[in-house]
Amino acid sequence: MLELGSKFLLSYLVGSLMGALIVGRLYGRVDIRTMGSGNAGGTNALRTQGALFAFWVLLIDIGKGAIGAGVIPALELPFVPLDPAISRTWLALCCAAAAVVGHVWPMYHRFRGGKGAATFVGTLLVLGPALIFPLVVVWASVIALSGYVGLATIAAAIGLPVWLAATHLPDDQPLFIYSAAMAIFIVYCHRSNVQRMKSGTENRNTKLMLFKPKPAAANKNTGNDDNA
Repeated sequence: MLELGSKFLLSYLVGSLMGALIVGRLYGRVDIRTMGSGNAGGTNALRTQGALFAFWVLLIDIGKGAIGAGVIPALELPFVPLDPAISRTWLALCCAAAAVVGHVWPMYHRFRGGKGAATFVGTLLVLGPALIFPLVVVWASVIALSGYVGLATIAAAIGLPVWLAATHLPDDQPLFIYSAAMAIFIVYCHRSNVQRMKSGTENRNTKLMLFKPKPAAANKNTGNDDNA
C-alpha cells in the first residue's frame, strides 16, 4: 500500500502542474482563470490567448497524463519498495486517475484547474493508444453536428466505455472500469456546460459545423464551452 499511496500522490502532484498557468508565467504572468470562462484549460487558452499558447498548454496537460500513467508507476522511489501484491495494471490506472484529478483540482493553484479532458487523453496514449481513434471520431462527429465542444467531450468520454464494452470485454475489464469512472468524472466536471446548453447560452463553434445554423440562432449562444 505504501507504493500505491506514494505513486498516487506523486501522480496527483504532477497532474497539478497546470499547463495554462505555466505557459502564462512564461508569457508574462498571464492567468487565463481571470479571462474568458475562467477555466484553466485548452479551450479557454485558445479563445483568450491564441493557437500557439493553447498548443503549449495542451502539450503540457496531455504530457502529464502520459507521465502519470506510464512513467510514475514504473519508478523505483527511495524508501518505497515495490509491492508484489499490487497489480501493475491497477497501479497504472490509479496513477492515471490521480493525474486527471490533479488537473481538475491542482494543489498548487488553489484547486482551480481545468476539466480533465486533455489529461485523460494523455493517459490513454499510454494505457490504450488504439482508443484515441474512436474517441476522436465521436468528438469530431458531435462537434460537426452540434458545434458544442463541451457536448462533444462528454459524448466522447461516455462513448469510450461503451466502445470497450462492445469490443474488448472481458479482456480489458480494468481499462473499461477506468474509462467508465473517468466518463462519470468528466461529465461531472462539465455540469456547467450542460446547464448552459439547457438554458441556450452555451457557446457554439459554428465554423466547425457541417450544417450551419441561421445567424439569429447562432448569436443566441454566448456562453463558454471549455472542456480541457
